Amino acid sequence: MIVDCAHYLGGARQSDGAIALAEAAEYCNSKGGFVWLGLFEPTPVEMDDVRTAFGLHELAVEDARTYHLRPKVELFEPDVTLVILRTARYDDAREEVDFGEISVFVGANFVITVRQGVASELHGARARLELHPELLELGTDSVLWAVLDQVVKTYEPVVGEVEHDIEQIEETVFSGTVAATERIYLLRREVTNFHRAAHPLLAVIGTVEKHVAATILAPYLRDVYDSLQLISEEVSAQRELLSTILQANIAVISVEQTRISVKQSATMERLTILATVFLPLTFVTGFFGQNFGWLTSNIDGMWTFVILGLGGLALPLLLLWYWLRTNRTVDIDAPIEGSKALP
Repeated sequence: MIVDCAHYLGGARQSDGAIALAEAAEYCNSKGGFVWLGLFEPTPVEMDDVRTAFGLHELAVEDARTYHLRPKVELFEPDVTLVILRTARYDDAREEVDFGEISVFVGANFVITVRQGVASELHGARARLELHPELLELGTDSVLWAVLDQVVKTYEPVVGEVEHDIEQIEETVFSGTVAATERIYLLRREVTNFHRAAHPLLAVIGTVEKHVAATILAPYLRDVYDSLQLISEEVSAQRELLSTILQANIAVISVEQTRISVKQSATMERLTILATVFLPLTFVTGFFGQNFGWLTSNIDGMWTFVILGLGGLALPLLLLWYWLRTNRTVDIDAPIEGSKALP
């Protein structure tokens, strides 16, 4: 879809509305200046029409249709350069980073921008550049600067929002509470993708800066480069911090699992002691509860009941107490004999 198509001459836009594709190609060849054609997720038919109208290399058009993980700059023809940029936008509702792509064809008298994804808006770049006629007079290089500047400016709020998410997770983890490991992993993956989009762009801007070193665009591109370098350093620091947070969260999970295991072990120990106490008592009461003739005819007095009945219950308990005393568990925190205590 064609978003906008304008002819620029003498540092000013020559028409209020968008011009047709056929007229744009004619203006490039006959009226001087340059044409800026903006496309958003064009169909294969539209891209073929653009390739025919401006004489683009078929490999360059195919490259613009392919999704790339890293920015790059490539010279396809002596006067046509293809620059691939990765864009980013933070979605507040989903708390995730959306990525897009912009392919910029830069010729001597035309610029074609092909946007892919919702995170690739360029209206602000066109409007900002139209307010600087002295830059528009420089030709197509000024459009490339405006696009680069727009992309880098959209990186800054993304870095701030991701930093806010990291601070929330960091506060949760280092307070001793287990955080969602999946959330940390997904955030780290987003930061990694962001780093792939921002860091290689430094080399792209460096290449463009060498091309315009003798023009007034040079300081503008250096400003974009400095801003991007700062963003790249912040994203690298975020990657390292998320790795540390992930390891700390795993440690918190291990401590929590150990605490649960200790609690379960203590419960099992109490149940085992209780079962051990009742085991001899159950045996004694079960034995004397048998309905044999000797038992029913000989145990009939008070003292016989006290000695055989109650004594039969007390004696196993005393023996069990003695056995537990002599075979009690050694305290694991007690220092080993002959060893020196740690300071």
